[in-house]
Amino acid sequence: MSNRRLLVVPTAHGVGLTSVCLGIFRALDRLGIPVGFLKPIRQSEGPDRSTALIKLVTGMELPEPIPRAEVERLLGLGDDDILMERVVSAFNSIAGDRDVIVVEGMIPGPEITYSTQINVAIAKALDAELVLVGTPLHDDPVKVADTIDIAARAYGEVTGDAVRSCILNKVALPVENAPTLDSIVDAAVSWEATVAPEAIAPLARALENERLHPLGIIPKLAVIAAPRTKELVTELPGITVINEGDWEHRRIGQVTLCAASVRNAVVGLESGSLVITPVDREDVILAAALATLRGIKLAGVLLTGGTIPDARILELCQPALEAGLPLLARQEKSLPTAIAVETMNRGVAADDRERADLVMNAVAAYLDNQWLKSLAGSKREHRLSAPAFRHQLIELARAAKKRIVLPEGDEPRTIAAAAICAQRGIASCALLGDPDEIQKVATREGVELPDGVEIIDPKTVAAEYVAPMVELRKHKGLTEAAAADQLEDTVVLGTMMLKLDHVDGLVSGAVHTTANTIRPALQLIKTAPGSSLVSSIFFMCLPEQVLVYGDCAVNPDPDSTALAEIAMQSADSAKAFGIDPRVAMISYSTGASGAGSDVEKVIEATKLARAGRPDYLIDGPLQYDAASVKEVAKKKAPDSPVAGRATVFIFPDLNTGNTTYKAVQRSANVVSIGPMLQGLAKPVNDLSRGALVDDIVFTIALTAIQAASPDV
Repeated sequence: MSNRRLLVVPTAHGVGLTSVCLGIFRALDRLGIPVGFLKPIRQSEGPDRSTALIKLVTGMELPEPIPRAEVERLLGLGDDDILMERVVSAFNSIAGDRDVIVVEGMIPGPEITYSTQINVAIAKALDAELVLVGTPLHDDPVKVADTIDIAARAYGEVTGDAVRSCILNKVALPVENAPTLDSIVDAAVSWEATVAPEAIAPLARALENERLHPLGIIPKLAVIAAPRTKELVTELPGITVINEGDWEHRRIGQVTLCAASVRNAVVGLESGSLVITPVDREDVILAAALATLRGIKLAGVLLTGGTIPDARILELCQPALEAGLPLLARQEKSLPTAIAVETMNRGVAADDRERADLVMNAVAAYLDNQWLKSLAGSKREHRLSAPAFRHQLIELARAAKKRIVLPEGDEPRTIAAAAICAQRGIASCALLGDPDEIQKVATREGVELPDGVEIIDPKTVAAEYVAPMVELRKHKGLTEAAAADQLEDTVVLGTMMLKLDHVDGLVSGAVHTTANTIRPALQLIKTAPGSSLVSSIFFMCLPEQVLVYGDCAVNPDPDSTALAEIAMQSADSAKAFGIDPRVAMISYSTGASGAGSDVEKVIEATKLARAGRPDYLIDGPLQYDAASVKEVAKKKAPDSPVAGRATVFIFPDLNTGNTTYKAVQRSANVVSIGPMLQGLAKPVNDLSRGALVDDIVFTIALTAIQAASPDV
């Protein structure tokens, strides 16, 4: 047991222990530190929430916590040692080669008087370092530090004379750029809210005076405590569901109790509001329906008094209900219902991945990264995790400050992605299309296009590209009339804009085929100097790390020379994106175990790639399991510098590559970012026609980084 263990324990009930543990986990993972998680003891009935959320976000296999009833049985029998043996066994099952394990301690409560006793025992059994989590009960920083210090003394026999680490959560601090429910489209993209250092300094000094290291001071933000509307059914008794609507994604940011006139109630009709009103207030119900049709995403309407509204009112509201407005009812009166909603359990539901990501990112943003980095083993190879990779993409794209053209400007997902990129500063996006149609689609989708999104009407600009395009293609006999016809295709127009440096990159493919995207680029942009072909890679965001797969989208059956070039391009791209390239040339044979023309192609390609990039680790032929699994590598390729630790996988043909990436993506529920095209003189990237908004956002980020990095 050589790794570091952090036992995270509360100083009182209600400090947000689970949220803090999730945030520590995310911060460590982003730093590329191999991290595990353990919740030794389950305190509530049913599945453990912390364990379920870590599984949901990472796909990590974790042991089930020991039920509280079993803990109490063992404590009653005096079998404390047996209990701790089970805790150690659970720890050993997940420790592996991880540098840090985050262990969530027990929370005190009216029926649990032994939580500190158990936490001390766990700390000793695991030789864990303590991280105390508290919430300020006073405005005076000195009193806050005193309170934490008093709670910490219970762990004196564990901490000894060492400086103790602590985290203050839910601190009332002035926050800049605090997100709203409307602004949170993808919690994985970024976290903007900042706290001025001078606001934190008094608390930090007071803690340090008590020999408490302030590992994090986390502001109280209502947006991270917003449950989904559907959770009302599980948290409040007596709910009748009239219309679920979009209750899976609508969140309760605030409660609006409508007992006054509609004129006064309108103020509370905003995104994230749960409108509570008596069932006979048809005027309020209709006002909420109208607000929904205007694009305001109410958390829902909760009717009190117990009866379902008149059928004629429901019929009038039908368009709003179909647009996603949740409509619920409850027998209880309005005021008790509002109080019940305000005081209900606001913990992150075990299946709420969106909020789990949001909470993890929020907490991680305020932790001491230097201290967390010190936990990492100095000899461990760098591992780029999926959260770290995504975070790095956004930061690199922001620094690049590039302008990306989106030819499919009236496509709903593309419009939403452009808005996110502008809001987050990822890139300046230019949407090609009819401005009226784009605005119409944006309004229908509830997307507000910020100033950073540019709308370009192709009809107003196409003419200026006719002459340059004729000049580029005159050797092919292109006429002005033919060029004008081709420029009616927005992909061709966008490609010409890129060719003439009017934009820095192009992203297309949400409604076009790969050929539609690549063909104009090959004709007008051409390949980069030193490249003879265009290839593609996917960044496969596995739970443990990000791997590169190539080529999975472009070249059907490359010969050995082409395959070597694909390997070199892919290794260069991996390095440019922070992945140490260890290249495995994949085949159905490892080493000399097989023979045939397909194997010979890979052998020759490996030789050529090594000669072309002698500074990279490249090996092949390797079977996939030999390339990726250490235990298999020891048997099949014990002398290989790549086997068992490959980060770049080069497949022998498109059939193998495309099939493998889709199998891994779907079977293992892995996020894949790409395809990213390589070998073009300027960055053009293709999308899957099934791309999600998030996929488009990250592809735009990739493109912006390529535009800023000549090596990508």
